[in-house]
Amino acid sequence: MNEHPVERFQCAPGMRLQAHEQVSGIHFDNLAKRLDRIEVMMERLERRLWLTVYGVVAVILGQAVQSFMAMTPAG
Repeated sequence: MNEHPVERFQCAPGMRLQAHEQVSGIHFDNLAKRLDRIEVMMERLERRLWLTVYGVVAVILGQAVQSFMAMTPAG
């Protein structure tokens, strides 16, 4: 019968919408990757902050113990 395949007609507004959806998808994927990187950086920063807090507390406790040992008579 008909030897030529029937091609679908694509209208310009439909093609623009499809292109817009693809661009939006790419933007969304990039945004998600950036947010993941920011989240990882925040976790690292939080770990560093807690290590700093623990370090300061350890120094304060060390000085308190040292001053307590200096006040008690040896012997």
